Amino acid sequence: MRYFLILTLMALTMAAHPASAGFMDTLQNLANPDSKEGKLLSGATQVLSSSREIDYKTERTIGESLALEGMQRFGIPVKNEPLQQYLNLVGNAVAANSRRAKIPYQFAVLDSNVQNAFAVPGGVIFVSRALVSILSDESELAAVLAHEVGHVSAKHALKSTQRAQFFEGVGTITAASVRGDKGKKFASAIGDMQTVLFDKGLDKEMEFEADLAAMETTYRTGYDPSALIRVLEKLQQLEATSKDKKGSWFSTHPPLSERISRLRTELRKYPDYGTLASVHERFVKRAKLK
Repeated sequence: MRYFLILTLMALTMAAHPASAGFMDTLQNLANPDSKEGKLLSGATQVLSSSREIDYKTERTIGESLALEGMQRFGIPVKNEPLQQYLNLVGNAVAANSRRAKIPYQFAVLDSNVQNAFAVPGGVIFVSRALVSILSDESELAAVLAHEVGHVSAKHALKSTQRAQFFEGVGTITAASVRGDKGKKFASAIGDMQTVLFDKGLDKEMEFEADLAAMETTYRTGYDPSALIRVLEKLQQLEATSKDKKGSWFSTHPPLSERISRLRTELRKYPDYGTLASVHERFVKRAKLK
């Protein structure tokens, strides 16, 4: 029954959220200062909103500015449309069962040899080529993406900086409202989020919250919820021999041993986890990195 749910959700996702060339073009254009997207992000003063609180459009634009920084650090999306489409199918399947299922999500594999994944506000989620390469099946991919969806659902990045209250207090963020001192505070807040996401890492409790959300989301979608534990165990093995941990899940997340321990305790809530789907063959066929 749950496996049928996976297939059904993925079929619906294919119809409603295809891995469109438009999204990939947008990611490529973010790095071009002369493009529409590049101009929108330049100077951090073109954030548009019409509501009294930060609405989704504002959140998404903030996220795209962070996505640009992420691509500059970790590489552009790999030129493999079948892989990108597959990632979006799995990602949107788990997102549909998340705590914040009504916003659009887009997913991309970045051409990076650092084992990493990160999410920016608004629902843009990246996973590195290197991290995908160590995964064994679709449930493990779903678990990684569900963890990042958990961050978006809880708006962790927006809550992560000392200047988070700036976003809450401004109300309407427009080109006019971020001029002068407010503009400097806005740009500084964006810079703070970059530091947190790509250097320091989110608060430890935020990571644990995303882990637990990932386990629940993968289970609700029909995947084996122990998949995230397997991913973390693989990273733990790599951590022991890795010389360069900068920018990886090793440097920007809590100790893997502590995360694994907490998740093993949480797994007791899912006594039937061993009967759920892992989907090895489809992953091997669809997640080709060449």
